[in-house]
Amino acid sequence: KGMALPQRILFPPEKICMDWQQRQRAGAGLHNLGNTCFLNSVLQCLTYTPPLANYLLSWEHSQSCHQQGFCMMCIMEAHVNKVLHSSASAIQPWTVVNVLTRIGEHFQLGMQEDAHEFLHYTVDAMQRACLSGSSDLDISSQATTIVHQIFGGFLRSRVTCLSCRAVSDSYEAFLDVPLDVKTASSVTAALEDFVKPEQLDGENCFKCSKCDKMVATTKRFTIHHMPKVLTVYLKRFEDFTGRKISKVVEYPEYLDLWPYKSQTAGEPLLYALYAVLVHSGGSCHAGHYFCYTK
Repeated sequence: KGMALPQRILFPPEKICMDWQQRQRAGAGLHNLGNTCFLNSVLQCLTYTPPLANYLLSWEHSQSCHQQGFCMMCIMEAHVNKVLHSSASAIQPWTVVNVLTRIGEHFQLGMQEDAHEFLHYTVDAMQRACLSGSSDLDISSQATTIVHQIFGGFLRSRVTCLSCRAVSDSYEAFLDVPLDVKTASSVTAALEDFVKPEQLDGENCFKCSKCDKMVATTKRFTIHHMPKVLTVYLKRFEDFTGRKISKVVEYPEYLDLWPYKSQTAGEPLLYALYAVLVHSGGSCHAGHYFCYTK
């Protein structure tokens, strides 16, 4: 048992190249158009994601795109080509800014916005663009777009009955992994907390189909299907107060995801750090975003 196989493959996985296909010098910077640092920093991280940039630099998407009106893939394709082919030291990212409310209707030009939220909406809009014209697809087939193959994975939630040890699995697609850093001082410690089994009893009991009654269980998340590019989001903003958890959270240049996956067999799964997006400021209501990319 496990996840169902896709009924259709929307983009051939062998066409995704994880290394730069053309040697690139650093492209243009992005002018701040009035509180657009959240947008600029996300765009730069996406621009320097090699498998995405390779595809967008080929102009392959726009050559076959039949979408009427707004298409996030066409917009990103135009933006990435402009940045990486420009001789200017910096450009104005109007291509993206002009469609801000199409990416997320609550975004407002001139307002300070959340970079993680903008990243989530942008990647989601790119995924929707790749699914355009492909209706009624099963979940596994939806995960075969180039966007989901690059950024997406699947989490497995395993519930184990503490009475009879029966196991129930469910799967959930993700485009990024949110990590709680309240008690963790490193990304690896936060990942260990993320996959730690949680005991559910009392009001949180589950109905076990084998015992046919409400029972205490454990619930554990693991990464079942790995993305090619892992996006980790550190939850530094407290839910209701907006206060920021400003402590140092260490992260390695090379991260082994093997301890956090569902299947325990296999070799180390090393991911190399290539981009970091930083918020500078004391709360979620103010501050400045910038990024480092390789």
